[in-house]
Amino acid sequence: MQMGVMPPLSFSICRFTALLLLLLSTFPCRGFEFQEATIDGIQLAFREGSLTSRRLVEFYLTQIRALNPLLHAVIEVNPDALRQADLADRERRSGRRPCGGLHGIPVLLKDNIATRDRLNTTAGSFALLGSKVPRDAGVVRRLRRAGAVILGKANMAEWANFRSLDAPSSWSARGGQGRNPYVLSADPCGSSTGSAIAAAANMATVTLGTETDGSIICPSDFNSVAGIKPTVGLTSRAGVVPISPRQDTVGPIGRTVSDAVQVLEAIVGFDQRDAVATKAASKYIPRGGYKQFLQVDGLRGKRIGILRAFFTFPNGSVQQKVFEEHFNTMRQKGAILIDNLEISNLSIILDAAQSGEEVALLAEFKMALNSYLSELSSSPVRSLADVIAFNDKHRIEERVEEFGQLVFLAAQNTTGIGPAEKSAIARMTQLSIQGLERLMMENRLDAVVTGNIGVTSVLAIGGYPGISVPAGYGTAGDPFGICFGGVKGSEPKLIEIAYAFEQATMVRKPPSFRK
Repeated sequence: MQMGVMPPLSFSICRFTALLLLLLSTFPCRGFEFQEATIDGIQLAFREGSLTSRRLVEFYLTQIRALNPLLHAVIEVNPDALRQADLADRERRSGRRPCGGLHGIPVLLKDNIATRDRLNTTAGSFALLGSKVPRDAGVVRRLRRAGAVILGKANMAEWANFRSLDAPSSWSARGGQGRNPYVLSADPCGSSTGSAIAAAANMATVTLGTETDGSIICPSDFNSVAGIKPTVGLTSRAGVVPISPRQDTVGPIGRTVSDAVQVLEAIVGFDQRDAVATKAASKYIPRGGYKQFLQVDGLRGKRIGILRAFFTFPNGSVQQKVFEEHFNTMRQKGAILIDNLEISNLSIILDAAQSGEEVALLAEFKMALNSYLSELSSSPVRSLADVIAFNDKHRIEERVEEFGQLVFLAAQNTTGIGPAEKSAIARMTQLSIQGLERLMMENRLDAVVTGNIGVTSVLAIGGYPGISVPAGYGTAGDPFGICFGGVKGSEPKLIEIAYAFEQATMVRKPPSFRK
């Protein structure tokens, strides 16, 4: 079933539908409660025979039908999802293959992650509607190998928010304006908008997002879900509509850290079609996988640096009080907090023009996108220039008069990786080495902690990992998260910290759909 922009419905009707659905879904299915279901809980129900993959997929399809007109989280539902679920159920009954992990688990993919099936892969744009990819993305191939059910494609900021300076970070021409399920008027953030919304609103068990600079961390933060931005190269980017091979990464979003980690474990590894990056990062993959680091005492003995530049909340505010309580909790759980740390040249890092990120990304985007488009089996567009021309011809559908395509035009004017771009990339490398890496080395840190999304540029230009975990809710009910970051390959320590923090605080609650 293909979905375009959903027709507008009145808030009262949508809210009534959403609340009714949530009420009905709390009733157990032979002892199973669907709302907030985790991978471990689902697998246990599978083994006990109280749940089938088909029934689980049917639940999420019902959720999508009821909530999507309100939230605009899903662009397309996979017409083969139930068939895949039936196959998983038959495999489980027959014992022909080992089950567990992601086997039979519905996963929703951001719409820039290619699937060679009846789903489109459009990055939210009408320009790629009807295009055919030659193969599954590397991460999708791993999901299928694990037995996951591909539920559909999630809405996203069109072209990962790299088309225009004026378009909302949570809007696409195909999917419409994504809406925060907690406070509908609040920003859901992007570009992995739909992935985070869908996970938060129980429209899928888990989802995949992508990040170049903030696109997993920010929507996870704003929608009260756990998101993992992996070290660049840890997960393959092959078959993903790109911005920058130097900064792009694919990562999981789920309602719990455990669920996100189980997806991460399934999708990491070497991919010949992204050989340089995945080979370099493969040395970071721990023997025995990542689930072993889901330890409730994972905060014990961890040295965590507090970056106060990212905790600029007014004294007495909800956020200020909540984070101080969280610091006390971390100390009580055995963490050693080093306060008031500063990253060298932070103001330069956070300014894309000064750091060099802006110059590098424009050139990298044109080259990477042209390469991706040229490899499609069929497509209405074959280059960035074609996409620009398509938008000019479809100005109403793509809302060009309102949002423009200034970033596209600037990228089109680049001529490859020349002296200016090489200098910019070298500058970012030095800023990273002299910034976060030096800070962590000199203070012998396992991680840094921040209370807002400003740190994403620090993680982005260095290719570093980060994990966002729900931290609290503002006075209006809008969520905010906490982010733990580290140097390349520090996922094991970050998982220990994030999981232990989550288990100690248990902040997350289901969305309220407030106006």
